[in-house]
Amino acid sequence: MGDAAGISPELTARMLADDAVRAAAAIFVIGDARVLAEGAKVAGVDLDIDMVAGGAPLPAQPGRPLLIDLGHCDPATVKLGEVSEAGGRFATENFRRALAMAVAGEVDAVCFTPFNKAAMRLVTPGYEDEIGFTAEAIGFHGVAKEFNVLEGLWNARVTSHVPLKDVSSLLTRDTILDNLKLTRDALRASGIEHPRIAVAALNPHAGEGGNFGREEIDVITPAVEAAKAQQIGCDGPFPSDTVFVRARRGDFDAVLTMYHDQGQIAMKLIGFEAGVTLMGGFPFPICTAAHGTAYDIAGQGKAHPGAMRNAMLLAARMASRGHGAAPA
Repeated sequence: MGDAAGISPELTARMLADDAVRAAAAIFVIGDARVLAEGAKVAGVDLDIDMVAGGAPLPAQPGRPLLIDLGHCDPATVKLGEVSEAGGRFATENFRRALAMAVAGEVDAVCFTPFNKAAMRLVTPGYEDEIGFTAEAIGFHGVAKEFNVLEGLWNARVTSHVPLKDVSSLLTRDTILDNLKLTRDALRASGIEHPRIAVAALNPHAGEGGNFGREEIDVITPAVEAAKAQQIGCDGPFPSDTVFVRARRGDFDAVLTMYHDQGQIAMKLIGFEAGVTLMGGFPFPICTAAHGTAYDIAGQGKAHPGAMRNAMLLAARMASRGHGAAPA
């Protein structure tokens, strides 16, 4: 369960009442029974689940969704719609527990309802994003990146949560090549056997032959050629103002963009209420809705379940391909 001050409790309850989600995987829910009860009340659903205390042994195959009740958040202490340490601590502790279960092999995938980064920073001052938090929590030293997934279209990015002025200096042939490999592997893990990846240019008109910058000539094109030599199905660089048009009509399965908003704006315009964020590259899939905690509608029963449902189904599909039918 994510931030208790936002729509996370409501979304968690909606997922537990969703027939498609329940059929896709055996589900363990980590949180507080009181917060979940409030979420179910807001969502207007009756929950058919089992519950164990935080330290109790877990069944290998729960027949119904199972709440692991950590008993660590009284809803009365959390003000809906506001950034708070209580909301951030609740999400942080739940996430740590979920990651520990995945590392221990107790689950095959992790999903979380939305976090709020400002609230997380009140608990962990150095918190930057879920990628860095996860890597530190599980002792991971490899390459992991965020992917956005919507209606079969994937968006990957070479740089993410960095100032725009630093993007060009962070682009190298090797970093782009590494991200193309990671994108190919993530797509394959999701069931796309022969991924087609478009690479977005950095500059307007793909640099227009060097008139608007040389990154396409000196960095991006060499990376694409190196990837092709390694049998990665990719092409580009393409102007970023048209590449998503081509991808959406079916020319490509994914677009690798050079910076955060270059792809995020396009994907969220295509379908804000259905997009999924996948943290790829870790030993197990980690998924969430691409939207945030929606403090403005917290507690009102208005949370749209589409993106979170898609996140749960993607995590279950990837887990089943890699680990069989164990709990997810």
